Amino acid sequence: MSRIGNRVILVPDNVTVNVDGNIVKVTGPKGELSTEINKHITVHINGNELTVTRENDNYKKFHGTANANIQNMIIGVTEGYTKQLEILGVGYRFAMKGKDLVVTAGYSHPVNVEVPVELTIEVPSNTELTIKGIDKCKVSEFAANIRKIRKPEPYKGKGIRYKDEIIHRKEGKKASK
Repeated sequence: MSRIGNRVILVPDNVTVNVDGNIVKVTGPKGELSTEINKHITVHINGNELTVTRENDNYKKFHGTANANIQNMIIGVTEGYTKQLEILGVGYRFAMKGKDLVVTAGYSHPVNVEVPVELTIEVPSNTELTIKGIDKCKVSEFAANIRKIRKPEPYKGKGIRYKDEIIHRKEGKKASK
């Protein structure tokens, strides 16, 4: 039994959900998102409630995923998604150069990253970065790609990490007796 798949999704008043075959479109105050669901999954809209059902138990794996994706789209077009990154290290910093993000992370050259059109980037200080957008997947993927430039290392904690991420530190070598 899929608990996530059987969950009833409440659609806010300022959001419209359209189902055309296996394409679900969600429109809200922040924009419009659409996704394709499996053809064996059906979406029923009853007033401001949305339910997702499946044909039989062979499609359990798509049931919960479809429900979660629709819920994420509704949250995205109403509130949006935000990921915050921070960079630690001497000389490490974020900067915006036009529409590109420049990351200085201890390499011999700064790393230029092209920012996708649907995302907005804010650099409140040179060690903090905020990524905002309506699509949860694109926000998370871009944040993961930025973090991949210089992952946090466990000895000194230097590198790029999420704002709420905890880095488990290791003890270095001890001097011999």
